[in-house]
Amino acid sequence: MRLLSTLAATATALPAVVLQGVALPPAAAASGVSITSYGHGALLIQGGGARVLLNPFKAVGCAAGLAEPRVSASVILASSRLLDEGAPVASGRFLADPGSFQVGGLRIEGLSTPRDRVGGRRFGRATLWRWQQGGLSFVHMGGTAGPLSPADKVMLSRPDVLILGVGGGAKVFNGGEAAEVVRELRPRVVIPVQYVSGAVPAGCDQGSVEPFLQAMGGTPVQRPGRTVNLSTGLGEGPVIKVLR
Repeated sequence: MRLLSTLAATATALPAVVLQGVALPPAAAASGVSITSYGHGALLIQGGGARVLLNPFKAVGCAAGLAEPRVSASVILASSRLLDEGAPVASGRFLADPGSFQVGGLRIEGLSTPRDRVGGRRFGRATLWRWQQGGLSFVHMGGTAGPLSPADKVMLSRPDVLILGVGGGAKVFNGGEAAEVVRELRPRVVIPVQYVSGAVPAGCDQGSVEPFLQAMGGTPVQRPGRTVNLSTGLGEGPVIKVLR
């Protein structure tokens, strides 16, 4: 009887990993992730027993002509409910408002930030996201052009992976602004999003990824295609990975 009790205790006492003072469930502590791009700001991150979809879109505005990401996910993290970054085209628990959440073995935190460069007075506010998945820490900063507050810099500093809007326009960082965010947060890997490849759709105020790459100077740039696999053995960085 004592042996059975010991085995039961061992089976239920699965190890947790502590990252930045937070104990992570075993699913979030598993090693590595796969990240697939659907264009615009939509990424599907798989690993640690979870599927996280970022900024699903309708094919409107700057996302015109793209195939909508109609996939299933454990959780959907959207910068807002705008159709180009938080459209109801995918299945999964949808989060767009700030707060602390536990979904699919992940602990997720959303932080409110101005969407525009004038304190949100023009376009309101967006949500920044941070979480741990597959043994890596993530920060998602699509859908905002507002400068980081001192508190944001402390909260978001030194992620393993920074997902960052870079295409410019009224609601997205331009290349120089995005480069300054990278210098402030010091991520190991940067994945730029929300820029236009090829011809700019009518009515779209975003440009290409090139001004950001130029503003980053001699930072290594890799172009792995549509999908990239990341392990927990990342270097000091930063390395920019431009997904197709």
